[in-house]
Amino acid sequence: MPAAPLLRRRLLLAGAGLLGLALSGCGFRLRGPQRMEFATIHVGVSAQSDFGAALRRQIATTESTTVVEDPAQADVRLQILANARDREILSLTGRGKVREYQLTQRLRFQLLDKAGAAIIPPTELMARREYTFDDAQILGKAQEEALLYRDMQDDLLQQLMRRLAAAKRAP
Repeated sequence: MPAAPLLRRRLLLAGAGLLGLALSGCGFRLRGPQRMEFATIHVGVSAQSDFGAALRRQIATTESTTVVEDPAQADVRLQILANARDREILSLTGRGKVREYQLTQRLRFQLLDKAGAAIIPPTELMARREYTFDDAQILGKAQEEALLYRDMQDDLLQQLMRRLAAAKRAP
């Protein structure tokens, strides 16, 4: 009987080893920082804003691109044309009170080279979230709304970073 647990353990180790080989052989790897083709970038949004600070941190993680403050020294210029938030009523109760809201955040940007030519023309990214509202939990719902906006901002930053990583300069 003691041979059965030993055999089971060996089979599990062999299975785990085969799974590791299969995953490494198929090209699977965790998503890490995405490298950009540009050595320097000027970001046209204040570093003091939440969005500007988060964007600069994301660019710093690429380890291939540096943010410069002088647009003349940058290989490319990222212009944030709009960053707007909106809240719409989705549904009402029978008494006419708000039951659900839909939050929307839109980010409009363009990427220009040194000469001012568009590498990425004006593009809009959008994120939406819905949440239920309760008058009895106003403070909690305000915090939930703030968390949803932060989540949408993170989502838009990731989308923006993927677009920047995929952008190619004209020859």
